[in-house]
Formats: sequence, structure tokens, C-alpha cells
Amino acid sequence: MLILTRKVGQSIIIREDIEIRILEIDDGQIKLGVTAPKNISVLRKELIEIKDENLKAASVNKEALSKIEKFIKKR
Repeated sequence: MLILTRKVGQSIIIREDIEIRILEIDDGQIKLGVTAPKNISVLRKELIEIKDENLKAASVNKEALSKIEKFIKKR
């Protein structure tokens, strides 16, 4: 992991086409501005983690589903 110190108004550049600029620092929060080509997705990590968890929760274990169906039919 690369650790950088930046001040408001300063930026870092990734490749030659992605810029991350420090816009504001206030009370423990940092506002970032990201400039990137439209074909590059810029997402918050927690949204990706939530999506992955939702996909995992939505997947069906066919063996467990079969056991539940058998149990319901017996009643």
C-alpha cells in the first residue's frame, strides 16, 4: 500500500487519465474529487461489498431447497 500525505487542492494521478483531488477536509471527513474517463467505473468499496453479500444471500443452495421441499411435502 502506498501512503501519501496531501493537502486541500492537491491531487494524485493514476496512470495519465485518473486524478484524485482533495477538495475539503472538515471534522474528520475528507471530500475527494475523482476525474476519470467515462469507461472507468468509480465506486465506493462498501457498495461493492454489499452487492457481493446480496448476491451471496440470494443464491440458492439446491440441496437445502430440496430438503425443505421434501419436509413441506411430508406435512
